[in-house]
Amino acid sequence: MNTNQTKLRLMSEINVVPYIDVMLVLLIIFMITAPLLTEGISVDLPNAAASQLDPELLKDNEPIVLSVDRDGKFYLNIADDEEAAIDEDTVVELASAAIRRNAQTPVLVKADESVAYGRVVIGATLLQQAGATKIGFQTDPTDTERRPGVR
Repeated sequence: MNTNQTKLRLMSEINVVPYIDVMLVLLIIFMITAPLLTEGISVDLPNAAASQLDPELLKDNEPIVLSVDRDGKFYLNIADDEEAAIDEDTVVELASAAIRRNAQTPVLVKADESVAYGRVVIGATLLQQAGATKIGFQTDPTDTERRPGVR
């Protein structure tokens, strides 16, 4: 037997380069689509006849209430001065500090009915950035006598 023939062996390794290419393509696809899946604001909207918050929830936790007035200015009930308008960065700072202290704190948005919808969405987004997972909207009870035509 020739010594050159004994050194020749069959190579039995799998070429993994195509698998790596496919995995990188999938990774890029998932990186692009993942932020699109979380774009919406998760809110618990009240029904037409909205029910009240659970009294047990409010017993130990004062809710964070973000108010939006008719001019679109933000007010926060946990701010040093509840009557003074605050900017968006202050909303996020104060709300995130309160949510870090107690993650079970109810979070509500109270907006004037004539305020632009975009301002309400911005307010809810700020609360979401602060760490709120559930955001409710505060409404007045339905009063059929006050509003003609409502049944």
